[in-house]
Amino acid sequence: MLPKTARCLYKIIKTKMKKIQKLTQEINELTVRIEHEYPELYRYLDENPIAIPVDDEAKPTIKSFADYLESLKSILEKYMESHNK
Repeated sequence: MLPKTARCLYKIIKTKMKKIQKLTQEINELTVRIEHEYPELYRYLDENPIAIPVDDEAKPTIKSFADYLESLKSILEKYMESHNK
């Protein structure tokens, strides 16, 4: 059996990985939606990529994934508003 601190650390890491996995899934689903429903917008995502930023240690963070997802949502929302879709 793992020591208490190791178990706590394991739970923290597991929780963070699940959050990143969920965000990655949402990013993927939204990107696929944009690709299929708004191909004219999807082309611009490749031309104007928004990279997932990383912290000082070059590791992606939950915040960076969440920010990236929100930026995709914002791009789609603004596009839909301006094109009345």
